[in-house]
This record gives sequence, structure tokens and C-alpha cells, in this order.
Amino acid sequence: MELAKRLDRPVVLVGLMGAGKSTVGRRLARRLGIPFVDSDAAIEDAAGLSPAEVFERYGEQDFRDGERRLVARLVDEGKVSVIATGGGAFIDPRTRELLNERAITVWLDAPVDILTERTSRRDTRAQLRNGDPKATLERLASERRQAYEQAHLHIKSGSGAHREVVEAILRALDAHLKGTD
Repeated sequence: MELAKRLDRPVVLVGLMGAGKSTVGRRLARRLGIPFVDSDAAIEDAAGLSPAEVFERYGEQDFRDGERRLVARLVDEGKVSVIATGGGAFIDPRTRELLNERAITVWLDAPVDILTERTSRRDTRAQLRNGDPKATLERLASERRQAYEQAHLHIKSGSGAHREVVEAILRALDAHLKGTD
């Protein structure tokens, strides 16, 4: 794909849990013909524990520190790829600065009702295990919006087909690259 030839850095998907970063990321990478990396899977490979287990066992601060180091390593490898990050990765100011300097960041923004429905399918989200998941997602959306708004591209992700989100990202990437060429 011609667009992939113009990429000189990773494309990093950010947003709340359930926004579709992994699913859309795989499809986007396939369309572009470039590798896909899921940072949560990379954390599990490195730690031998799921991200939720690391979060619960060591706490959010240690988890975020490890996540930041891992995301930095993925970006510093210099490969043109699509990287799906965990929902909180972009909230860390150092991680956000690194990603905005060395990658093209794409915020997948989905309504809380859709996030709630998607995240309820599996019990793998440490932050949603206690209390009301919808209220937690509403709080996280409010707390994180300002950080997510700093991504290079903002793509609405709703109840439509993932293919439509991929197409929207491709159009936005094309326009972004034309503006930076």
C-alpha cells in the first residue's frame, strides 16, 4: 500500500479500554502490510503475568513504570508498525511525550455505553472488577480526555464495523502525512 511506504514511524493507537485498539490495530496493520504489536500482550510476554495480574500484584505505579519502558522500547526499535497501547499508557506524561515525538498517535474515541458493553464480555480489566464498570469508565473518560486530546489524530469509534474505523484512520493518516511531507 502506497500509504505504508510514506510511514517513517510507528502508528500508535491510544484510548480507553474497549475502544477497539487491538482489533482495529490488527486490521489496520494488515491493510498497511506492516507488523502489529499489542503492548498488553508484550507485557504478558515480558512479565509472565497478564497486565491485570501485574496491576493487582504490584500496583498501578509499578505497572505504569513497566508499561512506559516497554512502550519506549517498542517505539525505539524504529520499525514501522501499528502498536496498540493499554488504556492508561498515554496518560503518563513521559510516555505521551515520547509517543508524540517518535510515532503518529491515534486516539480511538468510543462512547462510554459501547465501552461498557465491550469490556463486560471478559473479566480481564483490573480497574473494572470492583464497583460499577460504567461509572468507572465514565470517570476514566473524564480524567483522561485532556491527555487523549493531545494525540495527533482523533478517530470516533462507535458501534459500526471495525472496517469503517480502519478506513477513517487511513484517511486521517494520509492527510496527516501530506501535512508533514
